[in-house]
Amino acid sequence: MNSTEGQARAGEHVGPVVRRGIPQGGEEQVAALYWEAFGRKLAPALGPPDKGRSFIAAHLQHDRGVTALAGGRVVAVAGYRLGGRALTGGGVQDVLSAYGHFRGLPRLAVLALFERTPTAGELVMDGIAVDAAHRGAGIGSMLLREIAAIAAETGCHRVRLDVIDVNPRARALYERHGFTAVRTEHTPFLRRLMGFGAVTTMHRPVTAADVTGVREA
Repeated sequence: MNSTEGQARAGEHVGPVVRRGIPQGGEEQVAALYWEAFGRKLAPALGPPDKGRSFIAAHLQHDRGVTALAGGRVVAVAGYRLGGRALTGGGVQDVLSAYGHFRGLPRLAVLALFERTPTAGELVMDGIAVDAAHRGAGIGSMLLREIAAIAAETGCHRVRLDVIDVNPRARALYERHGFTAVRTEHTPFLRRLMGFGAVTTMHRPVTAADVTGVREA
């Protein structure tokens, strides 16, 4: 049980409850949130939508995500890559099996564009997906704090993420939580295909406060 769950059970927390991991039975909810948030980017690799959501749900790595639950449903999720595994799994054979060899090969090439390998001591975070009905309630901030706590507990010194140029709200959220831009890669060739033309990499150092916050909560 994490600290947020403890507060909820004690009657001190009202609203969505943050927990680590993907709950059994919540796979389709997570896949739907992911597709709603990132479907434009994922469609060339995993579309059409129904098939893409099914593929994501079937290949989730349950221990590589943080979720927010409301009324027993997953209403937000943030994934991360650590120790060679990320929230969204599925290897070459999985893609070829789901989409066929002829159609699967170009999809693999698109998926390769999304690969982000952490350096030593680094946790790489995927974007945050929040259900539309629960936006503006601070859930994104709660997920970011839990990701930082995981990074601290696993001995990482930095959290890394990428944010696209057409998502300024996400970038503003990350900046409020200590992320700073370190480089921007312009990708005009992806604008027509995926809807964005630049990707900014952001870093956030893991601090003593992240560790203290976990222990004192």
